[in-house]
Amino acid sequence: MSFVFPPPATVSVPIVGSQERFPVHRIYCVGRNYEDHAKEMGFTGREPPFFFLKPADAIVAVPAGTMGSLPYPSLTKSLHHEIELVVAIGTGGKDILAADAHKHIYGYAVGLDMTRRDLQGEMKKQGRPWCIGKAFEHSAPIGAITPVAQAGDISQAEIHLQVNGQDRQRSHVSKLIWSIAETIEHLSAAWELQPGDLIYTGTPEGVAAVVKGDILVGGVAGLGTLSLQVI
Repeated sequence: MSFVFPPPATVSVPIVGSQERFPVHRIYCVGRNYEDHAKEMGFTGREPPFFFLKPADAIVAVPAGTMGSLPYPSLTKSLHHEIELVVAIGTGGKDILAADAHKHIYGYAVGLDMTRRDLQGEMKKQGRPWCIGKAFEHSAPIGAITPVAQAGDISQAEIHLQVNGQDRQRSHVSKLIWSIAETIEHLSAAWELQPGDLIYTGTPEGVAAVVKGDILVGGVAGLGTLSLQVI
């Protein structure tokens, strides 16, 4: 088989304690999945979960113990951070029951859903899709994936983000409106999950803007940290 131009390399993420890498298929993101974040965005209560996607090449994979670079994107004057627990799917499936969801998880990572908030807001006002606010280059930074057996009890883990050494976001995964298992059940009813899928599970309250030069350090207990500088 020949191609009209060389196909892009497979997007992948490092794995803690391994020379192998995790090839990325799709990136699913859960919207407003912490109650206090939903409230700060003008919503309340336990809404049915909803999802949006980012392209695989939005990934900025940062190996453990290193400082990654996050280019400030075009068109926006309000680039927001959203720290998230990321679930890496190792076994695909359709209509997965919450009780069986754990069988499909390869591991977990720390991620950031970077958002061009001003562009997203303008699209919302116009009733238009807001991909331009979410699905741009470098909008899905992620740290190394920790396999399930090494991750501990993620359901009770603390999640946090500091910008320039100051707390911006701090909460617990236990405060997810829709748990990891419930999210997989809902998501797999709409799409057939595949090995290599990543699920960004939502962000707690405290989202805010960053500017060039800022240093972001985020973490989930048991998964290490994700460090980036906005350039």
